[in-house]
Amino acid sequence: MLYPLSYEGGRPPLPGFGPARSGTLTSIQGDGAYYALGMAAAAQVPFARATFLPDTASTRQYIGAWAVLSVVQYFVAEAAVIGAWAGPDPYSRRTGLISDLGAVSCGVFDGRSICSPLHVLMNSSFVVQGLGMLLGALLLSSALLRVAARAGVRVAASHSGEVPWYSAVAARILTGAAGTGTIIVGLVPEDLESGWHYAGAVMYFIAGSLALLLLGALWFRQSPLGWFVLASGGVSAAALVAAAVTGLDVPEPGTLERLMGYPITIGLATAGLVIAQRVRQERQVRRALARARAARSA
Repeated sequence: MLYPLSYEGGRPPLPGFGPARSGTLTSIQGDGAYYALGMAAAAQVPFARATFLPDTASTRQYIGAWAVLSVVQYFVAEAAVIGAWAGPDPYSRRTGLISDLGAVSCGVFDGRSICSPLHVLMNSSFVVQGLGMLLGALLLSSALLRVAARAGVRVAASHSGEVPWYSAVAARILTGAAGTGTIIVGLVPEDLESGWHYAGAVMYFIAGSLALLLLGALWFRQSPLGWFVLASGGVSAAALVAAAVTGLDVPEPGTLERLMGYPITIGLATAGLVIAQRVRQERQVRRALARARAARSA
């Protein structure tokens, strides 16, 4: 005998036997195949995540970008200090250590003859460089770094499981740590016989190279210069490993140390330039749109 299908089961309940048993092929409340298929289909429905547009034209981001870009002043200061070197032998970037340029006294230090009359300029440059990195780490938002300052690109409001979010935050923290290390280097010159100078230098080299590696990987497909930022971090990290293995006991310690430090300065300046250009362009676009709206309403 055929029965019409009911909502609860395969056939209507018999008197005295209660409702139809769940779990039949046509039941939606039991544990049968129909119920399992229904649950699987529900699980496959995509979950719409909330997104937002990062502010890529704020004054905060613009100042942060220029703060990072300002680290290039180091090269000007270093050239001036090298030109004023007064040691018994001319200073060479290949054999002379960077910290020798900031030594406050003239004489023999750690087996090297040092005399840097413009040591105040060199140490001030270290501090300014570190402050620029710190300011950039504080002002540049993680959302902006996630999209490489590209206007109109949305990011997820929820950060759960998103590696780029962690990369952006870590890059900011590491940049701030590197900046702090550079400030310590400038405030505590090498010939003051303090371990703080060495600790600050190590902070700068390690944190700076890691920050570039993270930022370069994050930007690799978002900016034509993302590969350059990544390569800068790679060169610095490789030189850092070589210095750790050899203890800088190499024929050209100055060259090795600069392979550790120069790429960090250049890579960060490149990142600052990319952000500054994109933020400036977006600010110009918004100002033009505002003028157009004002003209239409006039």
